[in-house]
Amino acid sequence: MALLLNMETLTTSERAPDRDVFWERYKREVMAVLILALVAVAAYGGYQLYSNRQANAAAAELASAKTGAEFQKVISAYPGTSAGASAYLLLADSQRTEKKFAEANTTLQTFLDKFPKHELASTARLAIAGNLEAMGKKDDALTAYQRLVAGDPQGFAAPIALYTQIHLLKEKKQIAEARKVCETLMTQYRESRLAADAAYQLRLLKVDSPPVVAPAPSVAPPLPGPAAAAPPAPQSAPSAAAPPAPNAQQPAASPKKP
Repeated sequence: MALLLNMETLTTSERAPDRDVFWERYKREVMAVLILALVAVAAYGGYQLYSNRQANAAAAELASAKTGAEFQKVISAYPGTSAGASAYLLLADSQRTEKKFAEANTTLQTFLDKFPKHELASTARLAIAGNLEAMGKKDDALTAYQRLVAGDPQGFAAPIALYTQIHLLKEKKQIAEARKVCETLMTQYRESRLAADAAYQLRLLKVDSPPVVAPAPSVAPPLPGPAAAAPPAPQSAPSAAAPPAPNAQQPAASPKKP
């Protein structure tokens, strides 16, 4: 037993110099790693503090902005902040109010390019389609609405984009497509308040649609053949018979004797 204790003590005493040698050999590298870790933590904390201050300053300036120029100032000063993203949408709304639809769409597209995953991206796409419709570009607006639904079918803007397609399709006399949109709203978005409106529009489409007229059966032309016989000419009424002429060969009556 004593021998085992002596061996354990010897083993422990032999390991201690190994740890000292390791520390002396690699202490600079270990300290460098620790310093880098501390610098990284400090930098992250500083960045968070700076970001929070930037976000607070941007939010304060956005709250006081009222005009398009002021919204543009927020965008320029705080481009990567949440307030800067919201400033794009408010600027586009200001431009739309001034009927600058093309400029509004340019602002909205810039917003989508910079913040493609933003929670209001569908709202921006819906506004772009509405601006196209206001400019009279009905076909482009219809395509924009259809792309919105295809790209984000579960988004809150999808039922709105679908419902807006109905009157555009009616104007284009595409009644079958308009009915299909109504049915899609009623089945895939039955929880939306627009489902009842779609059902009403579907009833109107059925009432207003012209009745289907069956095509007239085609009559084959008569085959060429002999001309039909002309109808017999009507017979004239018989005229009064003339007295028969005396027959030349009949002997003349002899005179009677006295």
